[in-house]
Amino acid sequence: MTRLVDARTDRYVEELAALDPLTATQIGVPGHEHALPDLSPDGFDARDELHRRALADVRALTPADEREAVAREAFLERVGLVVERTDAGVDRSEMSVISSHAHAVREVFDVMPTGTAEDWEAIGARLAAVPDALAGLERTLREEAAAGRVSARRQYVEVARQLRGWTGQEGRAGDYFATLVADGPDAQRPALERAAARASEAFAALGRTIETELVPRGREVDGVGRDAYALASRYFLGATVDLEEAYAWGWEELARIDADQRATARRIVPGGSLEDAVAALDADPARDCGSREAFQDWMQQRSDEILASFDGVHFDIAEPLRTLRCRVAPTHDGGAWYVPPSDDFSRPGTMWFSFTDDHERYSTWRETTTVFHEGVPGHHLQCAQAVHRADLLNRWQRLLCWVSGHGEGWALYAERLMDDLGYFEDAGDRLGFLDMQGFRAARVIVDIGVHLGLEVPRDNPFGWRPGERWDADLALEFMRAHSRMDDGSLRFEVNRYLGWPGQAPSYKLGERIWLGARDAARARHGAAFDLKAFHTAALDLGALGLDPLTDALARL
Repeated sequence: MTRLVDARTDRYVEELAALDPLTATQIGVPGHEHALPDLSPDGFDARDELHRRALADVRALTPADEREAVAREAFLERVGLVVERTDAGVDRSEMSVISSHAHAVREVFDVMPTGTAEDWEAIGARLAAVPDALAGLERTLREEAAAGRVSARRQYVEVARQLRGWTGQEGRAGDYFATLVADGPDAQRPALERAAARASEAFAALGRTIETELVPRGREVDGVGRDAYALASRYFLGATVDLEEAYAWGWEELARIDADQRATARRIVPGGSLEDAVAALDADPARDCGSREAFQDWMQQRSDEILASFDGVHFDIAEPLRTLRCRVAPTHDGGAWYVPPSDDFSRPGTMWFSFTDDHERYSTWRETTTVFHEGVPGHHLQCAQAVHRADLLNRWQRLLCWVSGHGEGWALYAERLMDDLGYFEDAGDRLGFLDMQGFRAARVIVDIGVHLGLEVPRDNPFGWRPGERWDADLALEFMRAHSRMDDGSLRFEVNRYLGWPGQAPSYKLGERIWLGARDAARARHGAAFDLKAFHTAALDLGALGLDPLTDALARL
């Protein structure tokens, strides 16, 4: 049987890898380790032409069977939205504290191997390419700004600060690039150090350009408005949702979680408040790893335990997936994330955690749920399973297709699953789980509220600032009231929502879809419902937008 859709989308993977070596490295396609993409306007034009050509080709193809039909639908939806974002001027101009082309250039070095002289040669060559790549990016940003396509001023200010941190101009992390090459082979180290110094200076120069040229031109308001937000929401969810309904649901969900938190807090401090329980947990030395290094060891041990206990019980975990690497990031920006394995699994899936400069406590009670979210049964099972299932998914589906609502929704569903399975019997760990659940519900409210300029409901369940209009200050105040995160990390998170519209709600809205699909399948199958079989079949679909995912899960 000729599989034309698979063949064309797989060719797209190779074509994109050639034009975007960063993506090639992130997904594990070899042969591009020495290079960086052209980030000038000409480079963006070339990638745009590739997207449009592939989109037209796949649209004209007839799927060979149902599996290819799903793959075709996914490709048209994902790449179609890439083109829509290009037409809206988002791809070239958007800059935030968590997502920009500058971030992508720096972050690629985190996943490059360092075991051989050839590995270090690739790192040196890529470092040497940084000045030209960032010079091209500066030209693109200037061109976009001249056309009126800019990000919010706040994002420029914060990204410039991050660049000063990466280059050792401020903060406690030191010069990232000098640290990167410090362990290089003796024979190569002088050349590596020269390349690292030039890369660091190029990032510093980009920071100065952002401060002097883009900060003055940035939008004063953080919200992007309804039209831009609707596109962002569709991109991150793979679905069109009623934004006002989602906003109202966020308030209801947060009230439900808040009541559960307070009940759980009373298990920790009988008769006490939520604040009393948090204070008691933070004062417990058994719940503090004490250092970044010890926290990394704890993450690894916890992940290894879950992998071993889950295999064959709640999931069937293939051998290549049984390695999950846990790392504390060398930067101090904040956040946690997962990087999938390479296509051949020579690079295992990796869970990353970043602490901010002012972080002082390395709490296990706060982050047990994060280990489940980023690792097993969260992103690692989901993403590594997709990479592994070459018999069911084409290469584009396995390596390049990502929908935040599907992926983050699954990871949040995975946290809920761990609660259902009894992995939060410890009241402290369960309070950490609920804290993050409340945090995700609160940001549905904040993200939609700020970017659409909505009013705080006059009858909101917390009696909080009824009738006021959302802005950045209210967002931070609200998140402080509904999260026990340290203030540095919380400020980073709020800046993330302000600069990356539509992404944060995809967690809870995606979880909502996953839970609904599981409950519908249980109702259809009754006593014959098999949770492990449902999970296996669902993950074997690969990444999909939430609308096609709902349809596909209804057939399971």
